[in-house]
Amino acid sequence: MIEALAFYLFAGITVFSGFMVISSKNPVHSVLFLILAFFNSAGLFVLLGAEFLAMILVVVYVGAVAVLFLFVVMMLDINFTELRQGVLQYLPIGALIGIVLALELVFVVTSGAFDPASLGAAVQHATPAVNDVNNTDALGRLIYTDYIYVFQAAGLVLFVAMVGAIVLTHRRRAGVKRQDIGEQLARTAGDAIEVKSVESGKGI
Repeated sequence: MIEALAFYLFAGITVFSGFMVISSKNPVHSVLFLILAFFNSAGLFVLLGAEFLAMILVVVYVGAVAVLFLFVVMMLDINFTELRQGVLQYLPIGALIGIVLALELVFVVTSGAFDPASLGAAVQHATPAVNDVNNTDALGRLIYTDYIYVFQAAGLVLFVAMVGAIVLTHRRRAGVKRQDIGEQLARTAGDAIEVKSVESGKGI
């Protein structure tokens, strides 16, 4: 009974936070609701017995990604007037995507995919129960044995995305001063100091 109440509490707050992330007009409020959604998702993982995933969700996403989003949003000079003006031109595309997602959810719910009997049978067939292995050990064995190639491919995709973001951010732009470490280290006292002979009474 207590687990059911905790599930509905965490799930309800997660759904509400997710809705507020996309509906809040203030980007800072959206990031704060995103952090709340992460915390409640971690609570759902704990209820499922996946305490390692819950810890990773809190430490990585809340402690790093969401806080980074918050700092970036707070440093941006956002023009809310232009932001509101561009909403109507994307409304048809957003409505189409929303209709497609709604139809997919209706199909999943009505197709019996959430049947507890079939779900339990599928889980038992896919992964045999191991009683003497904790959650972290079982997850590591599963990732680095059965799904090692998929895991490495996902890491490669993230690495390429990171390199692409760095290249786009550090492109050469006219009128922007950049730091050159090699030029600074090669600088001598003769380059930094220039001695001029100024006649008396003609100085600054």
